[in-house]
Amino acid sequence: MVSSRPMTRRQLLIGGITAANLGAFAQEPSRETVALKLARIVHEIDFSGLPPAAIKHAKIILASTLASAAAGRNMDSVRIVRELAKEKAGKRSASIWFDNARLPIGEAARANAVASDAAASDDSDLRTVAHIGTSVTAVGLAVAEPAAVSGPELLSAIVAGYEAAGRIGEAIVSSSDSNGSSGAINGTVGRGFHSSATVAFGGTVTAGKLLRLSPEQLANALGITATTVGGLAISSNSAAREYQAGNAAITAVNAVLAAGRGYAVNPDMIEARGGFLNVFAGGTPDSKSLTREIAGGDYEISRYLAIKLVPGAHALHCAVEAAVNAAKAMPGPPEDVAKILVAGPQSELASSRGAPKSVAEAIHSLPYYLASAVADRGFSWANADPKMFGRPALTRLMGLVDKDPDPTPIRYEWNWSARVTIVTKSGEKYSSTVQAPRGSAPRGIEWEDIDAKYHALTPQSGLPPSRLDQALKLIHSFEGVKDVAVFARLLSKGA
Repeated sequence: MVSSRPMTRRQLLIGGITAANLGAFAQEPSRETVALKLARIVHEIDFSGLPPAAIKHAKIILASTLASAAAGRNMDSVRIVRELAKEKAGKRSASIWFDNARLPIGEAARANAVASDAAASDDSDLRTVAHIGTSVTAVGLAVAEPAAVSGPELLSAIVAGYEAAGRIGEAIVSSSDSNGSSGAINGTVGRGFHSSATVAFGGTVTAGKLLRLSPEQLANALGITATTVGGLAISSNSAAREYQAGNAAITAVNAVLAAGRGYAVNPDMIEARGGFLNVFAGGTPDSKSLTREIAGGDYEISRYLAIKLVPGAHALHCAVEAAVNAAKAMPGPPEDVAKILVAGPQSELASSRGAPKSVAEAIHSLPYYLASAVADRGFSWANADPKMFGRPALTRLMGLVDKDPDPTPIRYEWNWSARVTIVTKSGEKYSSTVQAPRGSAPRGIEWEDIDAKYHALTPQSGLPPSRLDQALKLIHSFEGVKDVAVFARLLSKGA
């Protein structure tokens, strides 16, 4: 007897695939899927149960992201996206940072995420070099502003968003490594896609928490995000990089708004054959790490957050710090240098040559980083200025950078770790090894460094110094903010 009940699109698809002898896809999902399990875990994260380190790092993300956005505000890519966003009609709910415009929350989140990512001065996750903080901050502030959200609610939503994005990024990198491909190099994971494809999940969870979605709704939002995100690793050396950050932010907002209204997708979108993990990581990724319980306050944001204290690709920061250390130990001038040798996971990047022609090239050039560090015996925000690129002394030193042919045996703790050796013309050697960069969780993130970054970059926002100081003061005591809209107004020129 044939049933008269109509078939769902999922059942029709499964039937069709089975008929085509592709039975690997014809598996009905179990009721308790990865998306739902993960949604239940992050749904239960509450400010009252967060450890001090998680709260501190959530506040630090706010300060760092705003500083990076101020530095990127006047870049062409940011200006174009901001102008396009302003031209779109809709409910004026959220502010564009350092501007006088208010836009729908998705467009505001997109424009602000592009600004933070464009200057390459934001945060990174130590495992994937993914800029999770840009996503959770841009989305979080945009959603919180019209929703009468408190400071503690936003901070806990940021922690929850980081938890989700960190777990998904880790699952992909671990699977990629086990399948013989590279992990995180220059902001990429897996098989040639950009890490913006994982940070979107952070924005999704942050927005879902703030809009009080149920676990089931949040699971659907994660599924919608999984089928929407994208971004190519090749974009890292152009303005396409920040464009992807904006896409991740608006993807998160749209997914949450749709799921909140009842939009549902197949529940195993993350772990199924042909699902997000399988497609982006390859092979058969282990999804168990996504659904582990949070034990003893061990949050992702507490363990893996890294804040940029100098500009550019975060994976190169250990090498530049090691080069500065070695240069300071060398008694003679830079003219005495015969070779600059680098060892460690990033050493393959030492082969590029020629002075960078743009900021995008400079911030991803290991030879430029090392040559600048040796020439200046330091490296700072000023090194991202194009006026610094073509110095003759720098060009000479860049030609001396090479992979160490006989590196000292060292167990490198992170994919960022590096050892730099300066060899002088007289044959003397000066070496330094850095395992994790300054401003990262393993070394401790200090407010003194974050405040210095904030004060160095936010003047580019165009806001009055008194307003910027007031905003930073509020970030330090964000637990006491009763309505995030008050804080958001400080970031607007129209306030």
